[in-house]
Amino acid sequence: MFDHFVWSVIVVPPLIVVTMRLLADRLPPSTAAVVMAWSAAGVAAASMVNLILFTLTAIAEVPAVGRMFGWSWRVVVDDTAQVAWVPWLSAVLLVVATVSVGLRWRGHRRALRLSHVELPDGGTLVMLPDATPQAFAVPGRPGHVVVTTGMRQLLTDRQFDALLAHENAHLTAGHHRLIRLAELAAATHPALWWVARSVDYLVERAADEQAAVEIGSRRTVAHAIGTAALATTGSRDLRAGLHAAASGGVVPRRVAELLRPPARRRWSGLGALPVSLALASVVWTGEAIYDFFELLNAARPG
Repeated sequence: MFDHFVWSVIVVPPLIVVTMRLLADRLPPSTAAVVMAWSAAGVAAASMVNLILFTLTAIAEVPAVGRMFGWSWRVVVDDTAQVAWVPWLSAVLLVVATVSVGLRWRGHRRALRLSHVELPDGGTLVMLPDATPQAFAVPGRPGHVVVTTGMRQLLTDRQFDALLAHENAHLTAGHHRLIRLAELAAATHPALWWVARSVDYLVERAADEQAAVEIGSRRTVAHAIGTAALATTGSRDLRAGLHAAASGGVVPRRVAELLRPPARRRWSGLGALPVSLALASVVWTGEAIYDFFELLNAARPG
């Protein structure tokens, strides 16, 4: 089972990050975000299952547990004798990963609660009487866009339309799900932290491009983003985590992309590489599960 641990916990997570960094700019932003988020989620799930299996192995090595369930704990110990540290290290890593995922999940729920507002009848746009410039999309059924009066006053009518198109693109494409997948994956395995940051950037780029198509002017969308970013500089509102047009180091990159002609990026066979790595890790983990139960069967007296 140790080879499964090495492959799924140690090798694949950083390897898939390297692969996605090389391929991200070769794919359309919307496609790259989906590939990254789901590949990272598959790798994180495989890593987590391997940690669970080795933690169960550590528990199975305890003599009292072996007597309770009727298997020889010595057989289990002998199976991992060459790497005796792995089961107990896995137990520690599993606890850390579980706590990290729990905290990240609670953070998402808290942000959603803070962003809840009463919807007007027959509409999905909520205008808040607040001088603080804010604009964000809140997922739900139906989802809605919240814009403060402070933000509205800063934008021209065309820029305001661009802002709404951008936020509605998040809702239509379900970008919050991709963000959640990527952030939970990063919480599971620290090697995947870059994925969460990149998916966050890519969904913003995808919404920018969709807004540019709807408005018919890339320059207008770029100006709206720049104005909104400058207005929200220094904001610490947790609702910005739901993709308000907030400031940040990636905003100049987004604006620069909009001010140049759209790049002709197409789905490439290379885009299947991170997906294949993730699937390989999941399949390999399935074999680890099989090996674990085979070990328990071998430990039972004949």
